[in-house]
Amino acid sequence: MDNQVKALDSLFAEMSAATDHLLWDEIPELTRREKVLLCLTADVCQQTLGLPFEQHVTMAADSGLSADALREMLRFVPYDSGYPAALAALARLTELEREHALPAPTGQGHEVNANGTGSPLPAPMRQAVAALDAPFSTYMDLQSRMRAGMRLLSVRERAFITMTVDVLFQTLQESFRAHLTRALGAGATPEEARAVVRFSAQFGMTKAWRAMHVLDTLLIELGAARD
Repeated sequence: MDNQVKALDSLFAEMSAATDHLLWDEIPELTRREKVLLCLTADVCQQTLGLPFEQHVTMAADSGLSADALREMLRFVPYDSGYPAALAALARLTELEREHALPAPTGQGHEVNANGTGSPLPAPMRQAVAALDAPFSTYMDLQSRMRAGMRLLSVRERAFITMTVDVLFQTLQESFRAHLTRALGAGATPEEARAVVRFSAQFGMTKAWRAMHVLDTLLIELGAARD
């Protein structure tokens, strides 16, 4: 893959390599698996499904992420990225698996529970959304309920994925607070949360810059609340 980038533009390849060194080698707070998941999340959100997505899919295989886990990620992220974006990534993933002779999915998944009731979301959040718009709250309940049984990705990984979506889409109010709270509740430290935002700078530095300001404020507020 590095040779492909060099063939396109040698100076771009040099800049990219320096960036990769800083983010992949100098951010020990995140595992390689987590970093790959965040890259794939950015690919879905930004629809960079060409060479970048190909690089990240092959890295996922090298990092021990199974085809089933990748599909769970693509079932999880449309809550925030939107279904059309995730569907385009799913189609591209299937093509890449064939092209690179990667292991196929085994069908391991979870119970969707689309016909159930309720939601795993916190009651205050559900009440606030229902007060805003009741039919929208029904949609939110469905989306959260359909993902409640996922187990191939950890709660921490899912929280980091949604935080990255928030940075990319600049949804830094209610959802960013909720996703940061989930990450901390799953055992992530404030420095690990910072690392998630810092890692996202490669997908848009000014967005990460703004998110870092918001993160600072939230960490102070949530820290005071825990005290």
